Amino acid sequence: MSQQPEELNYVKAAFQWQYNLIALGGAAATSLVTMNPLPLILAAGVELMYMATVPNMAAFQRLVRSRLYEAGKKQHDDALKTLLYALPPERRERYQQLQQISQTIRSNLARLSSTSQIFVNQLDGRLNGLLAAFVRLSNHSLQHVQYLQTTNADSIRREISSLQLRLPKDLPRVQEVNKKRIEILEKRLEKFGKIQENYQVIEAQSRAIEDVLQLIREQSMTMEDPQQVSERLDTLVRDVESTEDAVRQVEGIFQMSPEIENSFDSTDSGGNRGRITS
Repeated sequence: MSQQPEELNYVKAAFQWQYNLIALGGAAATSLVTMNPLPLILAAGVELMYMATVPNMAAFQRLVRSRLYEAGKKQHDDALKTLLYALPPERRERYQQLQQISQTIRSNLARLSSTSQIFVNQLDGRLNGLLAAFVRLSNHSLQHVQYLQTTNADSIRREISSLQLRLPKDLPRVQEVNKKRIEILEKRLEKFGKIQENYQVIEAQSRAIEDVLQLIREQSMTMEDPQQVSERLDTLVRDVESTEDAVRQVEGIFQMSPEIENSFDSTDSGGNRGRITS
């Protein structure tokens, strides 16, 4: 979501800092108005010392990383909201229920001792990750449904059968074209089957996220002994990680074979175009 610290240009960040630019602009304006280069010369000297020290200060570097993280987080949250608003009401309602469950989990875990809060903080980040994964999977599900509803597999099969029956009677050049058409149609059928399978996996994984959050809520209500908190939270975190891994696996299967994509895009005309993006 954000750049790694080693990729940051702290010198550039220091120069572009708002107050530094204001100071430089003020010095330049003063020199221009008074027709005296001294303010600008003094500002240049201060700027050299500023640029030699500030970018290397740990506090400044933390500030830059923090601001970059916040900007990346806002961009991520805005993208997530866009996906959420595009979902049908039923999916948004399920997401809101998951939000309520997550809030209940946080409230239940907030009463634990301070020594357990490090595990609680780890779990909180994973809860947010699961909520985001649910939105992404719901968006993928919507795209898959739209494709499946606008693609008639039976019609493709009938067209293949018709072409295969006519093939022996076609002229040689026509046979060559129709063989390619059959190959393309078969690839479209293969893609249709793959998307059907993906849709089922997406739905199953979305339900798994809901099940895991329900489990965490139920278990968080019974955590009383501080000595048992660490072990039980570790178990919950592993449950969440398992679901997150499965989510990443599902998202990885959206990449279709380039050959199938190219063939489909070059031949699919009319109302049956249905590109799936991840």
